[in-house]
Amino acid sequence: MSDTRKHPRSEAWKTALTVLQEVTPPAVPEGAHVTTVRVEFPPGDPGTPPHRHPGPAFGYVLEGEMRFELEGEPERIVRAGETFWEPGGDVVHYQDGNHRTDTRLRFLVTMLCVPGQPMLVLVDDDELKRRAHLRAPRPS
Repeated sequence: MSDTRKHPRSEAWKTALTVLQEVTPPAVPEGAHVTTVRVEFPPGDPGTPPHRHPGPAFGYVLEGEMRFELEGEPERIVRAGETFWEPGGDVVHYQDGNHRTDTRLRFLVTMLCVPGQPMLVLVDDDELKRRAHLRAPRPS
């Protein structure tokens, strides 16, 4: 008996792939390593304070809705099944909080990290004031 009759080959792989996001990232940090993390915030949680990453980050919302805001871009809502990305480097990530008050937010993020540097650095209030002109206008 041939191996394919004992273990028939599937054709599902031909249609199994769905492209969710395509971007041209900025330069990848020298010697970068990749880290994938799962983040979970309870209902209504504001998320991580304003921060930045040393390299690009690519994410996918597993559950709930995220308030997402990058420097220079208006705030938007990213829902379960949707993707997001940020270039990293000097760009401030203002919001990643839970938009919903009735359910948790869970998302995955894959980051290209710089060896020996933290994957996330908080931005202090003084720097936020100096960069206020770079933030997209906020809804009234």
